[in-house]
Amino acid sequence: MARYTGATCRQCRREGMKLFLKGDRCYTDKCAFARRGYAPGQHGKSRKKLSNYGLQLREKQKTRRIYGVLEGQFRRYYEKADKMRGITGENLLKLLEMRLDNVIYRLGFGTSRNEARQLVNHGHFLVNGKKVDIASYKVSVNDVIGVREKSRGTEKFKMFAENPKTLPNWLGGSVENFEGKVVAEPSREDIDVSVNETLIVELYSK
Repeated sequence: MARYTGATCRQCRREGMKLFLKGDRCYTDKCAFARRGYAPGQHGKSRKKLSNYGLQLREKQKTRRIYGVLEGQFRRYYEKADKMRGITGENLLKLLEMRLDNVIYRLGFGTSRNEARQLVNHGHFLVNGKKVDIASYKVSVNDVIGVREKSRGTEKFKMFAENPKTLPNWLGGSVENFEGKVVAEPSREDIDVSVNETLIVELYSK
């Protein structure tokens, strides 16, 4: 499976903001963006003002990196969103939010989407009682996501249970009980990512 294998913190520096790709580390003094808040590379400190195309491209790249999606995958998500009823940009974000790895992260089983993705790939979760180890699996309303019985006793999942997150409106359940449920599709107000989806639509509409 293709995936990004470069320096994670470099992506935050390139996009000019914290993307919180490394979980708790992003809140400490070790955060690379906090220490070097400029783009990587020899000319990182002297980047020129971006054109309209540059702004659109950066918004697309930033969104891809937040959700950990490769270029081909992202294009397919956009094409699917464009065929759906409603606003294309919002549809795109909804599709990304409904990925299993993102839902796991939103439920609190992971300090970052990267960690949640790894936990899914290692087979720690059940969807409606069946093991699912595909991070891009699309969950649906009323799906129940739970931690496998043999995984609940591990130190990592005990830590998650002891430090529950506040769930977004479209999710229910509790980390303490190692279970969550998709109660509705997320609205744009529920999606707290700092992206301008309109710029992405403009980019792909050319």
